[in-house]
Amino acid sequence: MLTAGTDLPQAMTRVAEVVESALETLLPSVEGAEARLVEAMRYATLGGGKRLRAFLVMQSAALFSVSETCAARVAASIEMLHAYSLVHDDLPAMDDDDLRRGKPSTHKAFDEATAILAGDALQARAFEVLAEPDTHSDPQARCELVAALGAAAGARGMAGGQMIDMQAEGKTLDGPAVTRLQALKTGRLIQFSAEAGAILGRAPMQQRHLLAAYGRDLGAAFQIADDLLDVEGSTAEIGKTQGKDAASGKATMVAVLGIDMARAHADMLARQAAAHLDGFGEKSALLKALAAFVVERRN
Repeated sequence: MLTAGTDLPQAMTRVAEVVESALETLLPSVEGAEARLVEAMRYATLGGGKRLRAFLVMQSAALFSVSETCAARVAASIEMLHAYSLVHDDLPAMDDDDLRRGKPSTHKAFDEATAILAGDALQARAFEVLAEPDTHSDPQARCELVAALGAAAGARGMAGGQMIDMQAEGKTLDGPAVTRLQALKTGRLIQFSAEAGAILGRAPMQQRHLLAAYGRDLGAAFQIADDLLDVEGSTAEIGKTQGKDAASGKATMVAVLGIDMARAHADMLARQAAAHLDGFGEKSALLKALAAFVVERRN
């Protein structure tokens, strides 16, 4: 059985601090008419979340001795794009949730129009950061990062998964359909985060594919664990409204398999994710520990 390990919490805390600092630099406060928009962007992005995707970027980059400063820029970019997706996901037209990361959702803290614009601007800034020369000296690497994130976030990735998720409410989906929905909505961005370090490190395609496979299985395990928390956790623990998935008739693996089988499936996916990293040796210890963490976590 995989165990998360004692070094992982400290490593995740350190990465969160590094990425928070990068986000502060990349999303500075401004004065003038657009100040409210920037304030909403910062509210949605700073000071919260597990920074799981950022951790994946930083640790996968470390496998190839990538500069921490460059990796932190990519990690911050992913967190901006993730934050945009949460801001829009919480809107009344989507999942209509008033709570995110234990505080009022952005549209509640500001207003719906500001939240929509904040999400739009965060998405634009994420791609801008990837394209800037400070992210990587090789223009080809920057182009690959932009293209890969675009694919992960668009109609055949996160946005497409959200569309399927909305259409599936109140319907009964089978296991393969739920797996595809979650692979697009949640898994593609996690997969990109794991793969990003290999792109930054100009790694051989075989190693890039192994990290992508790790991210794919990790993302699937993460989402099932999230579904389980929605059933078994508390609002205080998970930082968002507990029981919302079931109340909304969301398509989840818990609904398909039941609690016990869903947990067993998540554990299997976590072990499978870790196995993809065997060829990286001890350098991948924290990434392997993360696979255990995502299914053990309580928030």
